[in-house]
Amino acid sequence: MKNLLSLVAAASLVSLAAAQPPAPPAPAPAEALYRQGLAAEKAGDPAAAQQAYLAALKADPKHANARYSLGQLQLNAPAIAAHGRETKFGVVVIPTFQLDAATLQESLDALRLMVEKQSKDTVTPNFVIQDPKKQLAAAKITLNLKSLPAKGVLQYLMEAAGARARYDEHAIVITPKP
Repeated sequence: MKNLLSLVAAASLVSLAAAQPPAPPAPAPAEALYRQGLAAEKAGDPAAAQQAYLAALKADPKHANARYSLGQLQLNAPAIAAHGRETKFGVVVIPTFQLDAATLQESLDALRLMVEKQSKDTVTPNFVIQDPKKQLAAAKITLNLKSLPAKGVLQYLMEAAGARARYDEHAIVITPKP
C-alpha cells in the first residue's frame, strides 16, 4: 500500500511537471543586439546604438528592425545626443546655489563649476549665450537654491534672466525669450 501511494505521488508530480509550459526561448543574438541598440538610443548614446545595430545586422543581415533603426539613427543622431546631454545634466544634484546680483554669464559659469564638481568632472556643460542685441547682459540674478537638479537650477536662471535654454548636440544654447 505504501509503495502504491509513493507511485501515485510520483506519477502526479511527473504529470504536473509535464503540464508546465516550456521556458521561452532566449532571443536570437541579432534580436538581443537590436534591443541593446534601442536601449543605447533611449539613453542618448547614438554611437553605442549604431554599433549595436550594425552588430545585429552582421548577425542577421535580414533583421528589418535593426536596418530601419540604423537609418532613423543616422537622421536623428544629433537630437538623440542632445537628449543624452540633457539627461546627464539633469541628473546632477546641486546642494546649494547662491547668487547675489550676478550677471547671466557669471551665473552660468558658477553653475558649470558646480556641475563639474558634483559630477566629479563626468558632466561638463558648455553654455553658449546667443544674444546679438545684448538683451540678457543687463539681467542681475539673485538666487538661493538648495538640493536641486542642475536642470532645475538652469530653469530658475532662465526665468530670472528672461531667457530660454536649448540643448544642442555639443552645447546648451541660451537665447532671449521672444
